[in-house]
Amino acid sequence: MIYILILSIFLGVEVIAHVPSVLHTPLMSGSNAIHGVVIIGAIIVMGQAEADNYLALTLGFLAVVLGTLNVVGGFVVTDRMLELFKKKK
Repeated sequence: MIYILILSIFLGVEVIAHVPSVLHTPLMSGSNAIHGVVIIGAIIVMGQAEADNYLALTLGFLAVVLGTLNVVGGFVVTDRMLELFKKKK
């Protein structure tokens, strides 16, 4: 499992390093959609966890917080990038 994780990290870095700037905004929007699914999944995990399972509750809460920050940050960056393409008055 660690071997696969390390290979996927290297593959992800190589793929993202070669993405042209023009594709950044559509990819950011896709990333926001994926993290929305992560947030829903984390909420479901927290809802199904037993009250005394502190590890599942803590990891679920952390996933919700970090996923939400990533979605909001992605929308802010996407909005700022799209502002660059609007004509100035």
